[in-house]
Amino acid sequence: MNSTIEAMSLQLTAVRGVRSVALGGSRARGAHRADSDWDLGVYYRGPLDVEALAALAAEVTGAPVDVAGPGGWGPWVDGGAWLSVDGEPVDWILRDLDRVEAVWADCRAGRYETGTQPGHPLGFWSPAYAGEVALCRVLADADGALTALRAQTHEYPERLRRALIDASWEADLSVAAARKSVGSGDVLHVSLCLARAFGVLVQSLHAYERAWCLNEKGALRTASSSSAAPADFAAEVAATLRALDADAVERAGALVAEVRARIG
Repeated sequence: MNSTIEAMSLQLTAVRGVRSVALGGSRARGAHRADSDWDLGVYYRGPLDVEALAALAAEVTGAPVDVAGPGGWGPWVDGGAWLSVDGEPVDWILRDLDRVEAVWADCRAGRYETGTQPGHPLGFWSPAYAGEVALCRVLADADGALTALRAQTHEYPERLRRALIDASWEADLSVAAARKSVGSGDVLHVSLCLARAFGVLVQSLHAYERAWCLNEKGALRTASSSSAAPADFAAEVAATLRALDADAVERAGALVAEVRARIG
């Protein structure tokens, strides 16, 4: 399958607008299972020939494929396609290279943003763009731009680290909001508030370790390995989110306070 993916990457860079292709996800990190997807980041500049992408997708799969153009999957994940190649799942995920470079400039300056994005229940955190580049394996790079950017992202920006650690204040606010609703039995609001509080802490803990957090999947497990995380962090989060009662909210508040004290 590796040779198929490499050949596909070269075919993708022949499409108008596509500049680079990178292998991402668990396969790029060597943490994949036999049934893991092949995640290909398709980096483009300017107008993108979506029809040519659809034609290529049909060629490599042997059947028509619905390709979502820029913005088709939302404001941050952008677009792409889900393919089945030789019985294996291959995902094309579009990335606007100009926007990725702009986000990286923001990261170096200690700026980030979060946005609503389907598939990301805690929102899309913009530093994920830089993290994807840092952790990817470049397969094709027409002008070397992605390779150069990847070399820059190997050093986690200290200003971004400080900004994401400071963002932990929001976890306190979310717990306070849950405290106001738990007495009325508003389980949905309480669960959303506590999940948001823990999601913010997870981002802060990753930043504390200068580790990139790409999305919510597996993020609690990774954050739990931080030197600043309490020994029972993941277990406490799980227990709190199962209970969702007044005692759970107070336990969540204590956990937030402990983590914030540890990360300074």
